[in-house]
Amino acid sequence: MRKTFLRLGSLMALTAVALGAFGSHGLRGVISSAELEIFEIGVRYQFYHALATLVVGILLYFRKTPMLPRAGWLFIGGVALFSGSLYALSVSDIFHIPKSFLGPITPIGGIMLMLGWSALIWSTFEESERAYRSRQKDAEKELQKEQRPEHQQR
Repeated sequence: MRKTFLRLGSLMALTAVALGAFGSHGLRGVISSAELEIFEIGVRYQFYHALATLVVGILLYFRKTPMLPRAGWLFIGGVALFSGSLYALSVSDIFHIPKSFLGPITPIGGIMLMLGWSALIWSTFEESERAYRSRQKDAEKELQKEQRPEHQQR
């Protein structure tokens, strides 16, 4: 799972850089300055959350909690919906994409990004699965010792 988030985070960062360059050089003069600003907001949020996804991948090397992968998937899905809808919105006049279709998608993506950050915060309160399994095994051993007849414990 950790390599998945490192790969996807890197891919998101790579495409953010490429889209930023495309927006700056390829779209300038083709779309309005307001539409270009919308495009740049999509790039900025994609890059922030590419870094967040990389952080999730790195954290998974040190501790595995159930909420960490959820945070990573929420970041990825949020970027796809939030930034993706902003990209489409900024070029909607060129490709005749109905803006009414894109309107509800952007806030859903934004909510997913916020839920991703919430999941990351939540993960700091969770116990690492490795530590939990280790303590669970210790407790099982103690229980087995207590259940043995007294002459076997010596």
